[in-house]
Amino acid sequence: MLPVHHPSLELLLDYAAGSTGEAAGLALATHLALCPECREVVAQFESLGGALLEAIEPAAVPSEALDNLLARLDEPVPVPVPVPDRRSPADDATLGPVPQPLRGYIGQDLETIRWKRVMRGVEQADIAVGRGRTGNVRARLLRIGPGVRVPRHTHAGTEMTLVLAGGFSDGDKQYQRGDFSFCDRETDHSPVADDDGECLCLTVIDAPLRLTGPLMRLLNPFIRF
Repeated sequence: MLPVHHPSLELLLDYAAGSTGEAAGLALATHLALCPECREVVAQFESLGGALLEAIEPAAVPSEALDNLLARLDEPVPVPVPVPDRRSPADDATLGPVPQPLRGYIGQDLETIRWKRVMRGVEQADIAVGRGRTGNVRARLLRIGPGVRVPRHTHAGTEMTLVLAGGFSDGDKQYQRGDFSFCDRETDHSPVADDDGECLCLTVIDAPLRLTGPLMRLLNPFIRF
């Protein structure tokens, strides 16, 4: 089954232009590994970008450009996120719960990951990625038990969620393997995992969640998701 929920065109354009941070780029690249439709969109964006670059007239280089370049040689080099091969819609790198490029970050065996309990039926595991420009970006695996409902919450920033296995419902939308969800400050929701099995997701957030239920909001000073 192919994904039915996709990143926005703006996100795909940012990815094609190489302007996403490492964590967001990881989520988008992993979605591309599972979604031939979005792979084609990114390929078109990249082709368009290449054509525009060829059409641009060369500009004069300021005399201080070389000095500025030499001054940046000691800066850390960002780690590029691998782009899935668009010619291969499914192979051994996309089959199984952990497709590439995520597999390159966490390996294939989910049981060797150090899971941390968040609440009953919900566990998470941090993924080592760069923090991005804001310094607050986090990438995590989230494992939710069958039928478990995540407490109602909103977002102080943005949240990307990619389903790797199982599924969940959020309002009137159903998310399955490969589906991509984007939430922001306007979102106030309480997703619930499907009853027929565990739900495994990759999430990327750039600010803490904020509980909004009548009683749960009292826990905000003590909880950091």
